[in-house]
Amino acid sequence: MKLARVIYQGVTQNAEERDGQLLLAGARLVPCDAVTWLPPLNPAPQPRTILALGLNYADHAKELAFKAPEEPLVFLKGENALTGHRQVTRRPEGVDFMHYECELTVVIGRTAKNVKRDDAYGFIAGYTVANDYAIRDYLENWYRPNFRVKNRDGATPLGPWFVEAADVPNPMALALQTTVNGKLTQSGNTRDMIFDVPYLIEYFSSFMTLRPGDLILTGTPDGVVDCRPGDVVVTEIEGLGALMNTIG
Repeated sequence: MKLARVIYQGVTQNAEERDGQLLLAGARLVPCDAVTWLPPLNPAPQPRTILALGLNYADHAKELAFKAPEEPLVFLKGENALTGHRQVTRRPEGVDFMHYECELTVVIGRTAKNVKRDDAYGFIAGYTVANDYAIRDYLENWYRPNFRVKNRDGATPLGPWFVEAADVPNPMALALQTTVNGKLTQSGNTRDMIFDVPYLIEYFSSFMTLRPGDLILTGTPDGVVDCRPGDVVVTEIEGLGALMNTIG
């Protein structure tokens, strides 16, 4: 089941994908372009923790001339960084290199503390797609990234769908790709992560509590290119959908 969160006629509500349309409350079907898309997440009962992996694919680390990390390299994000499908992300004036990052995103389903990797999947509610834009101008080095690289308002599109964990039999074997203005620029597979999803849940929960609604953005493979105002960027993951965003 593919679920979304949208605004329709001024009302924020959950929706379900149904034959290429959106099924809203009251069994009303509307076209996908008739709504404003939000990140496909219900409001969290507490501030949501957003963990974003850097250099979690060896080919991407090589692309950026960094050594692959020996333990997870993590960014923290505020929830204001999130935006929805079909929204605009601003490129700051004067920067030289702003690129997308197509990422499998894990949505935590129940409180997780000291979880063993063999049990990790039982703590996942589902998955979605993130486009974790980064501005390389602001990056100091691989171990001390400037906060402005990724934690900027509206710079992390998420969606379009939340897909329940039961509908994703193997999240570690999903093809992913990015197109810019219809041209394929990035192609990879989640099986190539350095630190896989069960490892990450075990790792994070060993020193912090993960709560329902928390997010883990799991990194991106190589193939990132500079994006300019007007570019239409589509980040897509097998079985999870295609997330569209425009650079403003």
